[in-house]
Amino acid sequence: MIRNPDMYDAMPLGIVVRRTPGVTRWEKWIWSAVAVLPGAEPSDWRVLRQEGEITEYHAATLMLELHGAETEAYLHGLSAKVPSVYAVLRAEGNGPISLSAVLVTASPYEAQDYADNGEDIVEKIPMPAGLIAWVRDFAETHHEDEVFVKRRRDRLNVDQVEDGIGDARIPQVADVYRAPGAARKERLQ
Repeated sequence: MIRNPDMYDAMPLGIVVRRTPGVTRWEKWIWSAVAVLPGAEPSDWRVLRQEGEITEYHAATLMLELHGAETEAYLHGLSAKVPSVYAVLRAEGNGPISLSAVLVTASPYEAQDYADNGEDIVEKIPMPAGLIAWVRDFAETHHEDEVFVKRRRDRLNVDQVEDGIGDARIPQVADVYRAPGAARKERLQ
């Protein structure tokens, strides 16, 4: 991705995924991203906690990238009741762990793009207080309000030219404004 180094920041973010037993016979396990670990070390499905059949994994550590061009999206996400980051998970294989973490983002707009494809699982994860402060500082530092400029119409006078008037399906030259339906009714009677 092309990025402006003056308007870019990144932080490693660990994704915590919980595996719980499925409630139907078709789905053995239910996977959901439940937390993030700011500044986490690299990991590959390390078990964090296990209680009965419920297991929490440190699934992966991904870079949370903030871009200056997306500050509006970050501010929109921070204004929600529960500011969140979004983890994109993708189903891969049929082994005991059949998911891979693809992306983590603070932009609800980018998360929506991944949710629209229908193949990825997009999980909303509440941000810890330190992460909220970091994203808010970045967004407020680099945000520039876009001034709304109303588009003006051309001053071209379109009343003088009469090209294309009428319907080509009407054979009469005399009444070019008549609808084709009216022409058919006259012929039938």
